[in-house]
Amino acid sequence: MTGRSTRRSGGREARRISREVNIEQVRPFIERKIPYYELLDDAGLELIEKNADTVLEQIGIDFKEFPQALALFKAAGADVQGDRVRFPRGMCRSIIQDSAPAEYVQHARNPERSVTIGGDRMVLAPAYGSPFIRDLDGERRYATIEDFRNLVKLAYMSPGLHHSGGTVCEPVDVPVNKRHFDMIYSHIKYSDKPFMGSVTSAERAQDTVDMVKLVFGEEFIQSNTVLTSLINVNSPMTFDATMLGAATVYAENNQATLISPFILAGAMSPVTVAGTVTQILAEALAGMAYIQLVRPGVPVVFGTFAAAVSMQSGAPTFGTPEPSKIMYLAASLARRLGVPFRSGGGLCGSKIADAQAAYESANTLQTAALCGVNFMLHAAGWLEGGLTVGYEKFIMDLDQANMLQVLLQGVDLSENEQAMSALHEVGPGSHFLGASHTQANFETAFYRSTVADNNSFEQWHQEGGLDTAARANIICRKMLDSYQAPAMEPALDEALIEFIGQRKAQFDDRDY
Repeated sequence: MTGRSTRRSGGREARRISREVNIEQVRPFIERKIPYYELLDDAGLELIEKNADTVLEQIGIDFKEFPQALALFKAAGADVQGDRVRFPRGMCRSIIQDSAPAEYVQHARNPERSVTIGGDRMVLAPAYGSPFIRDLDGERRYATIEDFRNLVKLAYMSPGLHHSGGTVCEPVDVPVNKRHFDMIYSHIKYSDKPFMGSVTSAERAQDTVDMVKLVFGEEFIQSNTVLTSLINVNSPMTFDATMLGAATVYAENNQATLISPFILAGAMSPVTVAGTVTQILAEALAGMAYIQLVRPGVPVVFGTFAAAVSMQSGAPTFGTPEPSKIMYLAASLARRLGVPFRSGGGLCGSKIADAQAAYESANTLQTAALCGVNFMLHAAGWLEGGLTVGYEKFIMDLDQANMLQVLLQGVDLSENEQAMSALHEVGPGSHFLGASHTQANFETAFYRSTVADNNSFEQWHQEGGLDTAARANIICRKMLDSYQAPAMEPALDEALIEFIGQRKAQFDDRDY
């Protein structure tokens, strides 16, 4: 898409679209009011914790070519042999529980959009890292910086997403070593929600920190968190220098990191649920302990991304029962550890926004809601195992995200919600459509989907017989046409552009 996002005359249409969503418009995160679903009792969780400690003690974790991590662990009492670190039983857990916060505030450029990550709260962020786009003309192609800006705008306009995310797609039309500037600038310019930083090198992480200093000020970021960034473990049981370098920069500057084992069970972990969760816990414990050694008290999130590998083809699969079980158990273990938990999203293996995409995504989203995910990455747009982000899928997932808000509100037992007046008024044998209580509550009584069609067959057919993806296509176009940028001081914009220009001029374009 090109050109659609620059129009400024569609404010009325934007408000109309916004009103179609049956939730409050400014709600920076979801406050959970329903119980967690616990898959195992304390004895079962203790067994996994014991096994994870055995992995840490007897097998160990590799911290590849990163002397700072090796030195910090050795000073803390770990056994360091080459790049391999083995930990005394309970060491990692003790380090984390001594200093890592149970929850933290990630400040946004707009204070009304600041989020609290942890506790009984859920923050939803869009998809992350896809090199391909499925655009509104039905083409699968490489993503561009214009796609990146469009996705940031859509996330900004969506009340069901609380976070702008990070690499919402890979803009391959910008050199690899310079695209992080354009991505971070897009998050700051086109949205006022919180966002994630670059993690592809320590230098790029530092560039991100330097840019947010211009937005928030040096003193503010050293005592507050304005970035939450994704650090993936090279499973099995390995941290590489790239991820460690970025994580170290963020920790040194008081910025949060998601320590997330990236698991395709059967290939990167054992084929069993218990074995995979054991490995996930061991990897996450080691990574979070390192962050606390770098800067005690800096926010850190226990993350996991887990899918299963087909034993027939070797391809990753999504929305199946085993990854759901893994997510339930990892969430329970994070609560026992006392740190926030990241997982979930609208994950699917489908290539287009079809029934497979809907079923697999809904399964993952429902599990994430029930298990107690605090930070949900990949909540909107994910296709093809993460290789592609789709505009239509993005809109369909937003509808599901809005539904999670309603589900997690739980049951209201106020006098109005008890509806005794309606029961008395109607009595046996009549109907409630004309009751005073119904008339007073009909506008907010039930969630109204933004993409589903519930009309008669005749009306649906008369209106074009559109499927869900086609309706999402129309909504997406209208949203981008009606986008209006959040306010930003011209001096800040100028300072960011000047910084980016100076930094880009310091080195040549590279594709690595």
